[in-house]
Formats: sequence, structure tokens, C-alpha cells
Amino acid sequence: MIELRNITKIYNPGDLTETCLFKNFNFTVNDREFVSIVGSNGSGKTSLLNIICGSIPVEGGSIVLSGEDITKKPEHKRYANIGRVYQNPAMGTCANMTVLENMSLADNKGKFFGLSFGVNRRRADFYRTLLEQLGLGLEDKLNVKVGSLSGGQRQAMALLMTTMTPIEFLILDEHTAALDPKTAEIIMELTDKIVRQNNITTMMVTHNLRYAVEYGDRLVMMHAGQTIIDKWGNEKRQTSIDDIMTVFNRISVECGN
Repeated sequence: MIELRNITKIYNPGDLTETCLFKNFNFTVNDREFVSIVGSNGSGKTSLLNIICGSIPVEGGSIVLSGEDITKKPEHKRYANIGRVYQNPAMGTCANMTVLENMSLADNKGKFFGLSFGVNRRRADFYRTLLEQLGLGLEDKLNVKVGSLSGGQRQAMALLMTTMTPIEFLILDEHTAALDPKTAEIIMELTDKIVRQNNITTMMVTHNLRYAVEYGDRLVMMHAGQTIIDKWGNEKRQTSIDDIMTVFNRISVECGN
């Protein structure tokens, strides 16, 4: 479980452009929940993820992961328990390293290397089996540099690598936004499969309303640093894209757009 308690986030404090995005904001994600989050630009979606991961500090409140207060914990230490897949496929893999080398890095996350080799070729068959499940032909490209792969192949690898070692929490930061529609569908199907198989607590920010409606156990819509829709179970299953669009349109009118 992850809890955000009374979070206050102010951008550019003391400046003419000072903006208070979150004020005493509370949000909880239960164990093994898959939460889809939508909202207009500036609603707080990405800031929410960055606060959880420690990419940006908060002015007040606390972040609690599995009972541990991680508010002051450095970003790199939080990633021992949190995995994140970014919008840009290039951010989750090392372009100048081979598929085998990338897989080895992910396999050894959190381990002490010392002076031993980072790549254990005896694990190659294991990596090949994992990659084969993606259905993208990557199992035959272990010695190919990742930079030569397609965006979809790299994003599929990033997703797989993020979940190779045990994590408590998975962050999906618009991870299909940079992909073509066909590849995005493949990545979403892989996402759902991996999340379900590993029972990972997951938060997915997306601009694709259909993905938000079709995937996950819970649907959250944010606006101006607040949750204005929060549906799960049967209520979520009965929610349509038109229902979400109606709220988007109402907000747009209220904001004068």
C-alpha cells in the first residue's frame, strides 16, 4: 500500500509564478491495485508520480510505502522498491549496450558487483525465455545493441526489465504515448499480463481514455490537484469513454476553453 498524507506541493515558491498544485492532498493505493489515472495537462498526474518516486520534493505531508515513511528518502533508494517505465522508450534502456547486457543490468538490480563480471552468460537462456514471451523476436537479438531496436521493442524491454526483480510498486508514466497505435496496443496487453502475473501494485498515467477504461481495477480523474473521479469494481466496469469525455468537456467549458 502507498499513502500520500496531507501533501502540499508549491511550484516556484516566493516567485510571481508561484503555484500551489496540491494542498493537504490525500491519496491511497491498496496492495495489488491497478490504478489508471487521467486528467488534463496541469491536473497533477505527473507531479503525483514524481512525488511518489522522489523526483520532486514536497512542502508538507508524508509519503508512506508499505508502512515506511519515505518522504525524506532519496530518489535512488526509493527505486529499490519502485519500478518506473517512462514515456520515452530511450529512458528505460541503455542504447549503447546489447540486449544481453541490458537484461543483465536489470537482473542484478540492487546486488553488489565488486570486481565480478556484470554479464553472466549462463543466464542467457533464462533471458531468452523471458524475451520470447513478449512475442517481438527479441530472444534472437541478445547480442544486438538496444539502440538499433524499434521504440516498441525498447519499451517492451523496459517494462520487462523493470519487473525482473521483486518490486512493491510499478509506475507507468504515459508509457504508450510515444508509440504508434498498433505497438501501443501490444505494449498495453503486455502490461496487463505482467501486472496480473506478478500481482504488482500499479499506477498508470495515460491520455488514452480507452486504456483507462479498459485496463486496471480503478479509474481516477484529476483536475487542479484534486481527484474528481475515483471509481473501482463494478462502478469502474460500468464507466464508458463517453462518461469521462463528458466530465472533460464540462471542465473545459468551466475553464473557458
